[in-house]
Amino acid sequence: MKRIGLFGGSFDPVHSAHVALGRLALSEMQLDEVRWVPAGQPWQKTAQPVPAQHREAMVRLAIAGEPHFVLERCELQRRGPSFTLDTVRELQQREPGHEWFLIVGQDQYAGLHTWRDWRELLTRVTLAVANRPGLIARPHAEVERVPHTVVALPMMDISSTEIRERVEAGLGIDNLVPAAVAGYIDQHHLYRGSSGS
Repeated sequence: MKRIGLFGGSFDPVHSAHVALGRLALSEMQLDEVRWVPAGQPWQKTAQPVPAQHREAMVRLAIAGEPHFVLERCELQRRGPSFTLDTVRELQQREPGHEWFLIVGQDQYAGLHTWRDWRELLTRVTLAVANRPGLIARPHAEVERVPHTVVALPMMDISSTEIRERVEAGLGIDNLVPAAVAGYIDQHHLYRGSSGS
């Protein structure tokens, strides 16, 4: 039986805190692998992310060379909005008998009660919640009433929003994203205009 962490998100763009969190989850939770799951159509995002092929390419670059990091493309291949429960159901059906962990940020944990069929999701995975420095994640009262397991993980204080804003303002991001990702963003002129691409 493998211990598999699922790390989903828009990754718009993936950054150094994501990579550090993935490595921390591997070691702290003794995972066999972390599956990186870029969202095809992030259903809770109001702004349109850059096209999926760019976000996928940046994740590939960020996780290259780490044998326990795996790109999972199921949400990119699925039509319609990317719901986490659909992904968990699909993977558990495809690969039965493993133990599954879901790595989320504290903002996602706080909003978990808005997720589709979140009660079923909590029966299928153990949550690993990444807390930003100085903050402890608290779920909604509805979520607190449902038995579930949470593993707390610290997270560096970097945000994708900050990176997009810095690129648009012409500022450097070399210390915020892996070098290959910075090169990709520059090469493809991502985040330069108000449209986000």
